[in-house]
Amino acid sequence: MVSAPARRQQVAYATKRGLSQRRACALMSVARSALDYESRLIVKDAPALAAMSILSAQYPRYGYRRIHVFLERQGHRMSIDRAWRLWRRAKLQVPKKRSRKRVALARTRPQAPLAAGQVWAYDFVFDACANGQQLKCLTVIDEFTRECLAIDVAGSIRSGRVIEVLARLGSLHGMPKVLRSDNGPEFVSKALLKWATSQNLDIALIDPGKPWQNGTTESFNGKFRDECLSMEWFRNRIEAKAVIDQWRWHYNQIRPHSSLGNQTPAAFKKLCISTTKPETVFQE
Repeated sequence: MVSAPARRQQVAYATKRGLSQRRACALMSVARSALDYESRLIVKDAPALAAMSILSAQYPRYGYRRIHVFLERQGHRMSIDRAWRLWRRAKLQVPKKRSRKRVALARTRPQAPLAAGQVWAYDFVFDACANGQQLKCLTVIDEFTRECLAIDVAGSIRSGRVIEVLARLGSLHGMPKVLRSDNGPEFVSKALLKWATSQNLDIALIDPGKPWQNGTTESFNGKFRDECLSMEWFRNRIEAKAVIDQWRWHYNQIRPHSSLGNQTPAAFKKLCISTTKPETVFQE
């Protein structure tokens, strides 16, 4: 079915080709009184469209749902359906990712956290600078609040530095009950296991070849690479540290998290601290 604006455009085209306006309107089933009609929605939607385009350019990996949250924060109140309509009108889109095929098996997630600060998960993410310097990033996540506690950036990170980062975070936030990681050599070293024992920490190592058991960290690492590492061009390691630290602040304080009801990790953590029993706990 041809829309009314499209039919009016066809009438305008036909009249330019020499057809009378009356005849063109009859052929296109358009009332002559409607030829000069201008939708009020164009003027009404202009501010929201402009804000959406700016946000999409600022956050190119965000879809219309997360952009909708930012629009509401800026005072552009609208339904999610209207946000989708404006998104389509502006011809905005996010490149699709390839879906990975996995065998469907029943897998239970061991030691799921029930409160903030119970389980920390950590892993490495690798990248490189334009000058050839290698980047090794140690990411530490609170599994309950999804807060990124630290992203330590260096050229090489061994078990000693991992212990230093965890000890520093423990002095700031308090020690967790469980540390979850894969079976990397830095995470199964004797030094780290000895330190964890001295701090009364349980070590939860995932099964080899099953990264989904550390799903919170894997999900965060994907966002970290997609929204930061793949979007930025680091000239050197110093610049990389500054940009990554800025992105971590944005992730904790600004970026809405879908599994937290579009709250930020910082806001959800504050909610957990203010009440012993949050009304709703969202899980990915």
